[in-house]
Amino acid sequence: MIWESNASLAPYNTFGIDAKAERLVHLESEADVAAYALHPDGLAKQTLLLSGGSNMLLCADVPGTTARIAWTGRTVVRETEDHVWLEVAAGESWHETVRFSVQAHWGGLQNLSLIPGLVGAAPVQNIGAYGVELADSFDSLRFFDWTRQEIRTMDAADCGFGYRDSVFKKQLKGKGVILSVTFRLTKRDHRLQTSYGAIQDALASAGVAPSVESISDAVMAIRQSKLPDPKVLGNSGSFFKNPALPAQEVTALAELHPGLPQYPQADGTIKVAAGWLIEHAGWKGKRVGNVGMHAQQALVLVNYGGASGPELWEHAQRVQASVFEQFGIQLEPEVNLIG
Repeated sequence: MIWESNASLAPYNTFGIDAKAERLVHLESEADVAAYALHPDGLAKQTLLLSGGSNMLLCADVPGTTARIAWTGRTVVRETEDHVWLEVAAGESWHETVRFSVQAHWGGLQNLSLIPGLVGAAPVQNIGAYGVELADSFDSLRFFDWTRQEIRTMDAADCGFGYRDSVFKKQLKGKGVILSVTFRLTKRDHRLQTSYGAIQDALASAGVAPSVESISDAVMAIRQSKLPDPKVLGNSGSFFKNPALPAQEVTALAELHPGLPQYPQADGTIKVAAGWLIEHAGWKGKRVGNVGMHAQQALVLVNYGGASGPELWEHAQRVQASVFEQFGIQLEPEVNLIG
């Protein structure tokens, strides 16, 4: 367990915002988590639990203690002829874990390639992309309960997964920390998902058949062509959720705005593309000072350099207001606002 005072959080958030943490503690093992919970300057004074910093916007310096998840490790805990169960520590890179599974020819996570962040944060958001969500390959996770000082194993039902949602954003928010996540991955019969987005076109252009490996490569190529590298331009990926609306409302909207992308959901609602709404409201590629919506993907809010959290949030609110005025739809941020 390593402690710092008045530490910059710029290296630990993908917007690159130089907010300061009054105290920053790096938790490098599960044993550190238990010790931190009892430390007088630890959990009792915790303001922020920091994972990969890829799904948050720091709008102020952080008082008290910020705890950074930093323990790593991957272990095959069970295996059959058809499946493998891979347990991954919360501090592991999400993308490196996806690539690890792809290189082993295990199916399930390939559509989620190149999503920034750490494994421990993935269930909180139930991350998803290209027709696949984390919940589709999820088996269980281990959760350290701050109050009870004990580890709880949770299955999918316990986690209450929804669209970019889980119990960790609601009932269990701030109640503990995810230690590790176990995925149930396929060794055969991968049931590949290629119908969402531009995956089929990318495979056809490359002249390859669908496979765990080719889909991962296609997703990476698509994302790299549209999404800026956070190491070059500060961003958190998709800043807003794609709104899920009643079918009747979407039908009426599509009559007024032909070409509106629509994605029917199992519950009868229809998800519409927030990026399309933002682009057609005139914000794609538009820069205001050091902030703007990216020129290749209107859903991505970008820090062009030196922007503060409040400046980024102010721009996001301008975009929200504009989309609501033109389409009557209130966009909801996908990122967490801190401060």
